[in-house]
Amino acid sequence: MKSIDFHIHLYPPEVIRGAEKIAENEPYFNALIHNKVHKWATLEDLLPRMERDDVERAVIGGFAFRDLGLCRLCNDYIIECVGKHPDKLSGLCLVPPLARGFDKEVLRCAEAGLIGVGELFPEGQGIDLSDISQTWRLAGVVHEARLCVLWHTAEPVGHDYAGKGNVGPKEAALFCVHHPEVRVIFAHLGGGLWLYEQMPEMKLCLSNAMYDLAALPWLYEPGILKAIEAAGVAGKFLMGTDFPLLDSSRYAKALSLSGIGEDTAERINRGNAASFFRELKVII
Repeated sequence: MKSIDFHIHLYPPEVIRGAEKIAENEPYFNALIHNKVHKWATLEDLLPRMERDDVERAVIGGFAFRDLGLCRLCNDYIIECVGKHPDKLSGLCLVPPLARGFDKEVLRCAEAGLIGVGELFPEGQGIDLSDISQTWRLAGVVHEARLCVLWHTAEPVGHDYAGKGNVGPKEAALFCVHHPEVRVIFAHLGGGLWLYEQMPEMKLCLSNAMYDLAALPWLYEPGILKAIEAAGVAGKFLMGTDFPLLDSSRYAKALSLSGIGEDTAERINRGNAASFFRELKVII
């Protein structure tokens, strides 16, 4: 089954070569690259994976550093990759949302054809997702440029892991309450935020929210997808593998074991993302 993968990380060769030096001043980066599941990937690693797994389009981004210069380095690489393969790739840019000049960088990337910002790491970049005084500038520039934003979120219970962070359903929901105009995706199933769409007032508040499946095989049993279908929110989920950390085959297996209908599986694999692209006025 064809898919659109909305959550992929690629690294410029300079970042890979200089990782140890960079990590000295980037604690979140240091924690993530020094754990047993970390993997590096460049464009040359991604393209054959897309061919093998029938990935129709990949949405790629770099690493959300605290340093704007490092983010810019990642953004230049993503722009270059998309420019080489516009028929296969769309790109997200990275910025530290509280840094001076981040807005100019977002607009530069938008002009270069990138479709959004992310995956942003609230804890790693020192921003409180629930504090409107910290998020309004990012929300404004993203809305102005007609971009989406992808935030890292995590479940507030369960096992700890490198990079899990402390941003869960409550913080993510407040971002939507404060910024209903922003097209937002919450990674890793929104840390369970989707469940609260069963509350009428939260369904309204979260009308601008989407969720991706990144890391699902590590976090949940496949039956979670049946619960999502039963809750009536399968239309808000995007396939996202978190490549290179996980392989598409892990998600295909979860979908096959979940008990969801074929139509639902197709929507999650591809249909929802295609509709989301149309909302962003992106031609694929």
